[in-house]
Amino acid sequence: MIWMLLGALAIALGLTLFALAARRRELRAMQSTLAEQRRATEGGAAKAQLQFPVVDLSRCLGCATCVAVCPEDGVLGLVHGQAQVVNGARCQGIAACERECPVDAITVTLADVETREDIPAVAEHGEVVGTPGLFLAGEVTAHGLIRVAVEHGTMAAREVAARREARVGVAVAHGRTEQGLALHPGPDDQPLDLLIVGAGPGGLAAALEARRLGLRFRVLEQEPQLGGTVARYPRGKLVLTEPVDLPLHGRMRRRTWSKEELIDLWTGLASEHELPIDCGRTFTALEADPAGGFAVHTDAGEVHHAQNVCLAIGRRGSPRRLGVPGEDRAEVAYELRDASEHRGERCVVVGGGDSAVETAVALARQPGTTVTLVHRGSSFVRTRAKNEAALRAAVADGSIALHTDAQVVEVRDGFATVLHRDNQSFEIEQDRVFVQVGGVPPFDLLKRAGVSFDPAHRQLPPERARRAGTPGEERGTGFAAALWTGFALCLATLAFAAWHADYYALPLAARPTHTAHDLLRPGMGLGLAFGITSAALIVANLAYLLRRASVAGFRFGSLGAWMNVHVATGLLAFLLTLLHAAMAPRDTSGGHAFWALLILLGTGAVGRYLYAWLPRAANGRELKLEEIRQRLGTEREAFAGVPAELRAAARGAIDRLGASEQWQSGFVGRFTALFRSQSALRHELDALAARAREHGLGAVETTAIRRLVRDAHRTALAAAHLEDLRAVLFTWRWLHRWVAALMVVLLVVHVIHALTYGSYFGGLAAGAVR
Repeated sequence: MIWMLLGALAIALGLTLFALAARRRELRAMQSTLAEQRRATEGGAAKAQLQFPVVDLSRCLGCATCVAVCPEDGVLGLVHGQAQVVNGARCQGIAACERECPVDAITVTLADVETREDIPAVAEHGEVVGTPGLFLAGEVTAHGLIRVAVEHGTMAAREVAARREARVGVAVAHGRTEQGLALHPGPDDQPLDLLIVGAGPGGLAAALEARRLGLRFRVLEQEPQLGGTVARYPRGKLVLTEPVDLPLHGRMRRRTWSKEELIDLWTGLASEHELPIDCGRTFTALEADPAGGFAVHTDAGEVHHAQNVCLAIGRRGSPRRLGVPGEDRAEVAYELRDASEHRGERCVVVGGGDSAVETAVALARQPGTTVTLVHRGSSFVRTRAKNEAALRAAVADGSIALHTDAQVVEVRDGFATVLHRDNQSFEIEQDRVFVQVGGVPPFDLLKRAGVSFDPAHRQLPPERARRAGTPGEERGTGFAAALWTGFALCLATLAFAAWHADYYALPLAARPTHTAHDLLRPGMGLGLAFGITSAALIVANLAYLLRRASVAGFRFGSLGAWMNVHVATGLLAFLLTLLHAAMAPRDTSGGHAFWALLILLGTGAVGRYLYAWLPRAANGRELKLEEIRQRLGTEREAFAGVPAELRAAARGAIDRLGASEQWQSGFVGRFTALFRSQSALRHELDALAARAREHGLGAVETTAIRRLVRDAHRTALAAAHLEDLRAVLFTWRWLHRWVAALMVVLLVVHVIHALTYGSYFGGLAAGAVR
């Protein structure tokens, strides 16, 4: 007995120390995340220019799956146990976090879509609002992924083909044929079905789909080769993409492609399918054609006539210039094509974004090349994490000289003049200056072509409304669905037990004589099948942990589906275990496993309740308290006729409930304080209701006041005791996991015992021995 007590004490102390260390590690990680978040906010990188992750904190469970699957380090982090955007500028819009979130708590959307004036107004199929027949594809729509560009281009070509066939059908129905409406290509002097401007991923996808559908089309590209923005990337640059279906090619399954690989693929497809691409043609204007459709002008003086136009021209436009003396010199360039061409040169790179950092790093890797990077900012919060790491490494080994808070003010023969923020200037020797400070978007050209950037004109199809807009109202936790599922399963179990009540109601000693004993007993028939199925469900339940951690590449199915399976299999396993025990668990390893499973369900349910107490907007949600106070005093419609004395009483109740009560540091003390606060809330609500009745208020006004006070209590409690609530939930999750481990151990012992000594399996083993 003494040995058992000593061992139990050692285990308890060890587990306590382990939990304490884990908690401290979690707090250190959170502080680091907050520091990075503040740095990103100060540097203007809190939000991305294009896609941006938005977290619905009313649903976030804090599982950190979104952080783990994000291909860009530093975009997301955990703050007070919930996902937070740390550096939104690094988001590439891949939306891996959105796909993996088990409760749909995160959406990759466009930042500030209601107010921004750099997002074009497009409707379904990417058609410009107010200009029928004009489509946009790719980055020009504020979506920067290659996959999305391909989808846009494909969608536009399909819509053009559908409308073309509809016009042909109308013509045939009226017993007439019209020139240019035949399903086969018509004369060259007839307007094209589709003119595509831009031969990047969006334009090429539109061209391939147009070829597949038999449209009359042509592609204009201002660069000497196809590829769009990708063609301007440095040699060897890796392009992160996603599996995507490319028309006339099929599935592009790889996730990482180099620039050369993509260009070779696209060039081969263009040649194989004889795509009519005119390179070296710069789009200059678009206007309505009096004969119908559009007239598109190029810098070569050409005019192309088409019924429909798809603009896939990107957002970079022309390179942004520094506006300093000497910028027009021959050694000044705005892009890097091949770093190896500049071996042995003295290179100055100007900029602080991904393009500038990648250029500097690529040049620094060339033998004999000296590189100086000049950045007007103090940090590189807008660059991707891996690029910043590569830059820091290059600076540390001396291959790149870095100057921050500085700018190039003049370029002259052999030198570049740099001015620091403290007004100190110096000369840098140079053979080549690369200016990479972004581009001037072609918005003026698009506006003249009929594209509106007015937020009031934006229309979104229903299936894209949530993805492209800001999230709507809080949608709750979805716990009601789980409760209904559990209720239905319990009813089914109860019905089965009632059907066989004549057996289950008997004492254990009297059951062997019942006719259903061999069917319902734990070791044979249905009873055994219930046990085997329950064990299989427990294994499936634990597989959720493998999926969540992606152990050994286990990524089958969505995490949301696995989480639902986790809940469903846990509850169903308990109910089947109860039937396997013939509604009478015994004092055996199997019975102990049953009670451990019951406790596991209880800890899960209580943990779900505790989760609901966490703030739904960590780091700032306490502001809602003041909003509620203001609402009590200013919302005249809801509180018209409410006496001032009652409004003051409501404010007093809020103040008392929001007062910071000293919680005990231990788990039991915190847990007790949480429930004690509920008692205080009920007391205040009853007092307010009594005062309302004294003033003759109706049920509507009384309910409104009670709801406001209840919300204020929850918000104030979270604001005052955020870490206390987090500690309670953390401890409870820890308890839940260790109960699960105990249950698994007991289950394994029970299975081994049943295989060895069980009446059915034991008999088989004995027969085999004989």
